[in-house]
Amino acid sequence: MLFKKQGFPEEGELVLCTVTSVQFHSVFVNLDEYSKGGMIHISEVSPGRIRNIRDFVKEGKKIVCKVLRINQEKGYIDLSLRRVNESEKRRKIDDTKKEQNAEKIVEIAAGKIGIKTEDLYGEISKKIMSYASLHEFFEETIKNPSALENLGIDKKHLKIIEETINQRIKPSEVNITGKLKITTYAPDGIDVIKESLKKAEDAAKGKISINYLGSGLYRFLVKASDYKLAEKSMKSATETAISHVAKHAGTAEFNRDS
Repeated sequence: MLFKKQGFPEEGELVLCTVTSVQFHSVFVNLDEYSKGGMIHISEVSPGRIRNIRDFVKEGKKIVCKVLRINQEKGYIDLSLRRVNESEKRRKIDDTKKEQNAEKIVEIAAGKIGIKTEDLYGEISKKIMSYASLHEFFEETIKNPSALENLGIDKKHLKIIEETINQRIKPSEVNITGKLKITTYAPDGIDVIKESLKKAEDAAKGKISINYLGSGLYRFLVKASDYKLAEKSMKSATETAISHVAKHAGTAEFNRDS
């Protein structure tokens, strides 16, 4: 990856890593986005007893890890593989694919302009440090084309970059689902449930569809442009519904689909 983040990752952050060395009790990796090294203790590779650590990782493998601890003075980064669930893994891989596409845009545009990819990338990257990624910046330019002008690049070159972005980045959509179990003993239980679901829809700001599955079970489907927004909408919707039911002699429990 061309885009390198400055400094250290935050604790709890998901990071894409490349395994560099597998030892008896630990795994050493490179954090692809930071150009830094990290370590995974055997206890953080997988839950349960591990007889052979190589059954889970090997040199050269790409893995998604969660940052546990950081010691900036010593440069230590402790990571966990087992604490990354499937949803988080999919989201990180999806973000990585988007970033690879963004870097391809730079490569194509550089070829059309007639300069080296690294030179164009360097010119762009130094102006977008406020963005989490190159792809995030390119998505912003689709919504707000004037953002490209802030790069201070020749207008003819900007036109080529803009055309390439529009060719390779289309409005995307991801779906996440889960089930909410509602139990209420209130005399007006039906009204309580209806109101809780309405509040859930309002909290998700129209990005959710809710279907009744029977026996007090409701399926929640959220659509959004990326997983972060989808998870945020789902969290708002379910927490709102659960809170409303709890205030009216009932209980509700939500479980995300894998």
